[in-house]
Amino acid sequence: MTDIRPLDEARMAEARALYDHLTGNGSRFLRVGELLTAGAETAPGLLPDAQTLAAEAARPLSAKTGVEMAQALFLQAIFADRARGLHLCHAMQLPRPEAAANAARLARDGVLDLGLVRVERHGRLLVVENRNAGRLNAEDVPTIDALEHAVDAALLDEESTACILRGGVVDHPRYAGRRLAGAGLNLTDLYEGRVPYVMYIEREMGWVAKVFRGLAAPDRLPDELAETREKAWIGVIDGFAIGAATQALLVCDAVVAEAGSWFNVPARKEGLVPGCTNLRLPRIMGDRLARQIIMNGRTIRVDEPEARLLIDRVAEPDGLETAIDEVAADLVDGGVVSIAGNRRAFRVAQEPLDLFRAYLAIYTREVAVCHLSPALVANLERHWTGRKARG
Repeated sequence: MTDIRPLDEARMAEARALYDHLTGNGSRFLRVGELLTAGAETAPGLLPDAQTLAAEAARPLSAKTGVEMAQALFLQAIFADRARGLHLCHAMQLPRPEAAANAARLARDGVLDLGLVRVERHGRLLVVENRNAGRLNAEDVPTIDALEHAVDAALLDEESTACILRGGVVDHPRYAGRRLAGAGLNLTDLYEGRVPYVMYIEREMGWVAKVFRGLAAPDRLPDELAETREKAWIGVIDGFAIGAATQALLVCDAVVAEAGSWFNVPARKEGLVPGCTNLRLPRIMGDRLARQIIMNGRTIRVDEPEARLLIDRVAEPDGLETAIDEVAADLVDGGVVSIAGNRRAFRVAQEPLDLFRAYLAIYTREVAVCHLSPALVANLERHWTGRKARG
């Protein structure tokens, strides 16, 4: 049986010493995936190596051996230490190496097509669109990677003042030709074993964190005292937002919804900890309602009074584009500088970087425990694969 207990003091010290060695005592940055790879090469007894992980990746979820738990416990040891945890947060908030080239393509062409994600200029606005059309705009490993590249380019763009986060038109028979905000985590990939543990962490610390906190500079910690490169973000609910698609709305500065749409976070049915939703949803919608949504599976329709705690404006389908433009115009009317300043002021009051780090110290382990639990397989078979079989 996989040992899910937190590391003892000796192993925690070993993990932190390894982090110091790999980062040159904090003088260089490694992303989470890079850190785990380098750590396995340097200390194979502490972390699973590439061959072991490749064998694990080939197994369906029900046959996983639990080797990724070692990664979770290692990361927990790092995030539980304030200085090292903040350093890793800093590493993940930096633009990726491809960012400058992608931003240049966007500036030149007005479009950045990354396949599963597209960024397109509309005047002073950029639309970042999830185009995983065959999967109802669900999030999976390649989509999450593309979203981070898209967010990097959007934030580096010099001509735009705000960004629209939206799902594209899907080609599923039931919804063909319609836009959808997104179906959340790709549960087929999860059930078939194609979702690695590290994906959960890199999503929360990657594109989602960059929407919320902006891009960091390498020479200063991106806390609330440092200037980050950020813009206003407007989230849009077309049709429905499930799970991860709802989570993304929680880091937006405004949300516009299509009349008749709905959102939920079906964590109970999936059997997972839903990213940073437990950190953010209670402050937006209140603790009791947040628990109903996360733990009891409550779906909120946008015409319910409670929806207005998250949704700024609801519009009929034929007026949705106008509503998005008007909300964006109102949001940036005071200029980009005041937007960034107000965003930082909200963060210091609600979710300073050190609180995010402390949350990750819990999340890194708890999501791994859920990910490797037989209960997750049972939940998926009860609520997802059975539903698919019924059509």
